Amino acid sequence: MTTRLFVAIELPEDIQDELAAQGAGVPGARWLDEDQLHLTLRFIGEVDGVKYRDVVAMLGRLRFPPFDLSLFGAGYFPPRGPTRSLWIGVERSEELERLHRAIDTGLTRLGLPPDRKRYVPHVTVARCDGTSAGQVGKYVMARALYRSRRFEVNAVHLFSSRLNPKGSVYELEESFDLAAGV
Repeated sequence: MTTRLFVAIELPEDIQDELAAQGAGVPGARWLDEDQLHLTLRFIGEVDGVKYRDVVAMLGRLRFPPFDLSLFGAGYFPPRGPTRSLWIGVERSEELERLHRAIDTGLTRLGLPPDRKRYVPHVTVARCDGTSAGQVGKYVMARALYRSRRFEVNAVHLFSSRLNPKGSVYELEESFDLAAGV
């Protein structure tokens, strides 16, 4: 049996509430429940039980000083063709980039394939199906200057993802304190 995994940063509740309150007015968009909102650091994919334990051990060894982040702006994927998701961006952060690289390197050393896509830190807020380009443009423009309060990142979380007809459902598997021993 395999489990579909990803590593993420959980958002503070007040920021989840703030993002959930913005979720309306775009026909064809399915807004994620606020408890499903997160900042993905690295999608892992399907792993078996042995590899799962290896991933948990690697994440448990990560040591990283706490740092602050702020969400900023909005966008959509993919950049060409029909929109599949709407997202809120993240203010540029060297610490976040280093954390992403450390996780990617650790997973690659475990024999998992490296992340081939350029890392674009974001929080997916909606999945789209048949959403007009005009509606997507209005949403993105209305949030172009959106900025959340700054929040501290001191942990990463391992989530499992189950696919169902209504979309993915995420479940917290493990949490890792980055600052332990720093």
